[in-house]
Amino acid sequence: MSQTTPSIGDALAATVPMVRTLNLVFDEITAERAVLRLPDQPDYHNHVGGPHAGAMFTLAESASGAIVLAAFGDQLSRAVPLAVKAEIGYKKLAMGPVTATAELGRPAAEVVAELDAGQRPEFPVRVSIAREDGAETGEMTIWWTLRPNK
Repeated sequence: MSQTTPSIGDALAATVPMVRTLNLVFDEITAERAVLRLPDQPDYHNHVGGPHAGAMFTLAESASGAIVLAAFGDQLSRAVPLAVKAEIGYKKLAMGPVTATAELGRPAAEVVAELDAGQRPEFPVRVSIAREDGAETGEMTIWWTLRPNK
């Protein structure tokens, strides 16, 4: 799947209140990549005038959820995607709007093959957070699972 799927962004905005609260913008969502943007909003600034760490965490986690839905949306009738754990690193000062770009850390076909084999697959989603000038301000890895329905 390589075309943008706006319905995933709409679904996340409708079902995840923090997406609406932070006014996240869905720039691109495919099974290969998800790009979300956090606009510069003074209500969500930290003590140095940039986006709060919690807002950037939510941005990155939302980008990971978008790519998981794009890559595994066809599996939702038999498994529920759940975030298992996350690790974030803040590398540079973020100022102004920031963008999170998420990519799967394993091929989707491998994950589905494990699900087909009766396993509960886990897989990482890597997210880069960057300023408008392209400087990477943070990186996050979120581990997801597809929990088979009972």
